[in-house]
Amino acid sequence: MRVEIESEGNILFVESEKPITINEVLRKLEIQTSTVLVVYDGTIVPHTSLIESDIRLQLVVVSSGG
Repeated sequence: MRVEIESEGNILFVESEKPITINEVLRKLEIQTSTVLVVYDGTIVPHTSLIESDIRLQLVVVSSGG
């Protein structure tokens, strides 16, 4: 299965033979999970969500300041 991630105008992808969580996808892409929200079809989805088929997700970078 192919998981595509749209982030800041780039398309990244991860291939997996078995179901994979969004957390695992982000780790494979070396993206810190605490810095992004994951969106599917206009809805924010939990990083613990299990992906079982081809999908395209969007990342929204969360910034914090002080």
